[in-house]
Amino acid sequence: MAGHAGGHGVPAVSIDGFRTARATCVLAPNPSPMTLEGTNTWIIGEPGSSSVVVVDPGPLHEDHLRRVLAVAVAEDRHVAMIVLTHGHPDHAEGAARFAELGGAPVLAVDPDLGSEGLAEGDVITAAGCDLAVVKTPGHSADSVSLLLPADGALFTGDTVLGRGTTVIGTDGNLGDYLRSLDRLRDLVGSLGVGSLLPGHGPVVDDPATTLDYYITHRAERLDQVRSALAAGARTPAEIVDMIYTDVDRSLWPAAEWSVKAQLEYLAEP
Repeated sequence: MAGHAGGHGVPAVSIDGFRTARATCVLAPNPSPMTLEGTNTWIIGEPGSSSVVVVDPGPLHEDHLRRVLAVAVAEDRHVAMIVLTHGHPDHAEGAARFAELGGAPVLAVDPDLGSEGLAEGDVITAAGCDLAVVKTPGHSADSVSLLLPADGALFTGDTVLGRGTTVIGTDGNLGDYLRSLDRLRDLVGSLGVGSLLPGHGPVVDDPATTLDYYITHRAERLDQVRSALAAGARTPAEIVDMIYTDVDRSLWPAAEWSVKAQLEYLAEP
């Protein structure tokens, strides 16, 4: 499950082949209202390095995985490791197969997904780069972001998208998500992060403004849910019908997941 609310009215922008100094995007062919243009698989390596790190191999799609491998091993490089921002299938389903193809271990928070774990404060040193692990649960319980200081970039998985806003998954928690947004906002401000490299959608070149919008948007939605409850709405479907009029109806089933998370958050003591 991807779990995104698409950017209603915002044109699609593919970043297939987008490059920073150290990261290259390979777009998976799995577009949908939930995955936007598809999953962004990121290949990271210092220029001239003999190895790379692959972040989020994506779905179990053989042609995509082989294309990622071809880009990764160009110029006589090899895959040093595979890192998952979280375990949803559109990011992680292809990880085991890609590990076979690339001969590299998988690192993930969920031990069922990775042969090696990820924890807060870990620094992954590989491919000539340092990637700092930042736990950002909320969209899912196992979500992490990855800071690449050399590029001033933050890989956000599904915590922040390049377009639209993130749905809280059935395995997520709104309270955790709000705390993760606040943490990322502080991180961007303190470290001067210049770009967010998301799991779906285009690169975010103004991280502070985007995170401020995400935080404000969540607060506004919570106020709308409170108003809908006061007006007599009781079920997530009724609330979505009242307050998600700015979201394409094809995304309303996913919006119900977020409403359930909002109701649980409001019910907390």
